[in-house]
Amino acid sequence: MGGHPAAPVIAVIGAGAFGTALAVLLASDGTPVVLWARQAQAAAALAETRENPARLPGIRLPPSVAVTADLGAAAAASLLLVAVPAQHLRAVLSAAPLGHGPTLVLTAKGLEAGTGSLMTEVAAAAAPGCPAAVLSGPSFAEDVARGLPTAVTLAAPALACATALCRALARPHFRPYASDDPVGAQVGGVVKNVLAIACGIVAGAGLGESARAALVARGFAEMTRLGVALGGRPETMAGLSGLGDLVLSCGSPRSRNFALGLALGQGRSAAEARAGRSDVAEGLATAPVLAALARARGVEMPVAEAVADLLAGQLALDAAIAGLLTRPLRSEAEPARTAGHRRGGRGP
Repeated sequence: MGGHPAAPVIAVIGAGAFGTALAVLLASDGTPVVLWARQAQAAAALAETRENPARLPGIRLPPSVAVTADLGAAAAASLLLVAVPAQHLRAVLSAAPLGHGPTLVLTAKGLEAGTGSLMTEVAAAAAPGCPAAVLSGPSFAEDVARGLPTAVTLAAPALACATALCRALARPHFRPYASDDPVGAQVGGVVKNVLAIACGIVAGAGLGESARAALVARGFAEMTRLGVALGGRPETMAGLSGLGDLVLSCGSPRSRNFALGLALGQGRSAAEARAGRSDVAEGLATAPVLAALARARGVEMPVAEAVADLLAGQLALDAAIAGLLTRPLRSEAEPARTAGHRRGGRGP
């Protein structure tokens, strides 16, 4: 099944599209990489065929990628890129033997259902003692795997740590920018998934490119308000992990969240839109959690609220559009209500 080094330096946890792409990227210069797949049968097939046809067809694994279904073997690495869906992160980290305190680089873009936690908060609870960083930004898996130019944000609490990780992960066509704002970097990824659903709805309903552009702009304002309320910085929202990812996901049917919204805008239900698909549209689970978090923080996010209500079947498409268009008129520069919350933390 493709052996693995006794003490691997880099492992990728999760053999979905993005996890596979990261393994291909990091091994492109001959670096040994361990790629963990949850199912033994899938790991064996991937090790034998050197291709992930269900997630990343046409992309070959480099020879230096070892595939395993043994979580302990992968978790022995000193650097773990964790590329499992947001709702599975806690379970995977809790099951992994991480007593040696490896550095975690988290790639999931979502909030945990039930707790409303960011991925770094989930990691802190499930893997205490493991320093965690965030990799986020405009990066379709296929582009990363094919070596197309890609730039992302790599955020850690300490800039020196983020900079060191950038050096470890950078490749000729993959440029990470260091940041010491992991909260802001995560909020960008969380919100853009929900906004991508909204933009897909606009496209599916035939509302036009002007409407989509307006939605992106107003959605970006929502993203910034929430990011600042949770302790992030406005400049992070305007960077790769915020505006950059928003532009990518809100304008392409290659985005799973945009594709979901497109189907909704064409009149299908969320269940119908996802039927037969095994990939994950993170915005589907994130939307209601995001709306609840915004309400708890007193942050106005009407677009996110509308998407959550649509997905829950509590609001019809025409009513959602009418509701957004009939909101009270205001100055574009007028500060939105944030219930007195100030930058600097996630306290109550």
